Amino acid sequence: MRITRATAALAIFLLIAFLSALCGPAMADGPRDNVPSQVRPIPPLGNDLEPAERQSLQLGVDQLGKEIDSLRQELAGKPALLRYLPDVQIFHNAVRYPLVHHETIEVGMARRALAHGMQRAADLRAGRTPWVNVTGPRGYVSRIDGSVQPYVLSIPAGYKPGEKSAHPWRLDVWGHGRDELLTELRFVEMDDLLHEYKYLNEPTDPKDRFILNLYGRYINAYRFAGETDGLEALDEVGRQYPIDPNRRLIIGFSLGGTAAWQYAVHYPDLWAAAAPAAGFAEARQFLKTFQNEDVSGAPWYQQALWHLYDSTDYAANLFNVPAVAYGGELDPQRQASEMMLEATAAEGVHIERIVGRGIGHHYTPEAKAQLDGRLDEILARGRNPVPDKIRFTTWTLRYNKLAWLTVDALEHHWQRARVEGEILRSESNTVKGFSLRTTNVTALTLSLPSGTTSPPIPAGNGIAVIIDGQAVVGQAANREGAYVGRFVRGPKGWTPSDAAGAAGPSNKLRKRHGLQGPIDDAFMDRFLIVRPTGRPLNARTGAWAAAECEHAIDHWFKQFRGEPRVKNDTDVTDADLAEGNVILFGDPSSNSVLKRLAEKLPIGWTASAVTLGDRTYPADHHVPVLIYPNPLHPDHYVVINS
Repeated sequence: MRITRATAALAIFLLIAFLSALCGPAMADGPRDNVPSQVRPIPPLGNDLEPAERQSLQLGVDQLGKEIDSLRQELAGKPALLRYLPDVQIFHNAVRYPLVHHETIEVGMARRALAHGMQRAADLRAGRTPWVNVTGPRGYVSRIDGSVQPYVLSIPAGYKPGEKSAHPWRLDVWGHGRDELLTELRFVEMDDLLHEYKYLNEPTDPKDRFILNLYGRYINAYRFAGETDGLEALDEVGRQYPIDPNRRLIIGFSLGGTAAWQYAVHYPDLWAAAAPAAGFAEARQFLKTFQNEDVSGAPWYQQALWHLYDSTDYAANLFNVPAVAYGGELDPQRQASEMMLEATAAEGVHIERIVGRGIGHHYTPEAKAQLDGRLDEILARGRNPVPDKIRFTTWTLRYNKLAWLTVDALEHHWQRARVEGEILRSESNTVKGFSLRTTNVTALTLSLPSGTTSPPIPAGNGIAVIIDGQAVVGQAANREGAYVGRFVRGPKGWTPSDAAGAAGPSNKLRKRHGLQGPIDDAFMDRFLIVRPTGRPLNARTGAWAAAECEHAIDHWFKQFRGEPRVKNDTDVTDADLAEGNVILFGDPSSNSVLKRLAEKLPIGWTASAVTLGDRTYPADHHVPVLIYPNPLHPDHYVVINS
């Protein structure tokens, strides 16, 4: 049998079938075939430049690169200025990437990008950052792979620098639509983005709000690293500008509507409102409608993993996030809002929908004005950070938080978990406790930081906690009026947990937030790809693993627009293993890091056989594909051959 991309993908999905306390391993067999030549690359191959034009642009890239290297050294002792270096680097990448990877380049656009980069470099060298107070493209360094990622920020006309504590501003977070040509060069140029704003009747220089336009690492539907991009960009803007955390709106059209559904239901405590328009919300019906693909017979493990991202599965979370959906009357993609209306109705949750009459995949001016007016009303009221009532649902500990509730452990992963809860108050409106009803939850944390309740909780006051009808003795508020209570469910019901964490000590092998799998999860935080350099146990599987390593490096850039951190196995240090997830290709003979870990992983691996539990596979045409806690650093993952 051969390892093909399909069988490798199947093996990855099988992780949820073979649970081994955290995430289980699976097997892939045979070397993969070459990708068929007729497959259309994304991003598409670009235009051919005249030799003189290419040479000129490359010279500009080299010059800007030297400026960046020089500034990095010069500003090493000036962190307040060095933090703005990514605002220069975004222009360097915008032209460098398409030159290296043969992507579309509009020469005039590239020259403007290089000129902007050189001007910002000159300003930064002189200790100035004039661009931070005007609308324009910005950059940050991603924790995931150390790459510099762009975003575009619209600055309100009335904003005055230095007013951070005096005037917190509304922030609209905007997700762009699908465009296979939206590489960094077009994104930082902004023409298309500003056109999209005008097309949607949005102000390009708003008077009453900041607008954060996400890149989302290209057009991956804001999934995986694309999802993390939105969270990192949101944090970056919040650190630099006086953003009101209770007046944040997530909004987008088409693929950006997908982003709005995704962020609203998976991170419901971030937003005062959501405004998704024409973006897909789930897999099953979407594939049937738009690709004529009947997936009702899809394998159970594939259907289980749809619960990772299907927004319909998290519809109950819109109980705490007002949502105003939009769809054109003639737009097939109104399917998304119809599915979400159906899902929220089943949960007893109401969301609004505005319909653009007689139009397809567009807004009408009338509908857009109606939408803007409704959103202005909701955002003026703002988010209540301590709601008296919450409804929360999840299928995985990747998404585990809403307001004062954190779900720390599930009885069964990939089955629906629910918490409905309310704050109990005294006659004087002081918080006196919590009452919760849970399903499929075995550990949770309740927390109220000091200053978040009005009136504040008196110091030393005992907090009554009732979970599933059972009264549980909880901790008292501390002298600052803050409260944290951790609880676990055992054979005899709910009991308080110790301070080590609601689900037990951190070194115990268990699923927990950020360490719950599946394989995709390892690529949503800092990771290092480790390339094998030794002689493999078997030539055939060794060649497959080496090819998969290079394939992963190549496609990380193509799909997630980053340059992954890569080291040869012989160069990996203890510090590398301690700082993040490690992605190991090869076998215990070809990869020395894998050799260090092999005996501590739940597999046996020799030149003749690979053993998983009570099953054995011939090692000359099988390799394990798995994710597992790193035995040397159990707060991080180790991923094998994926």
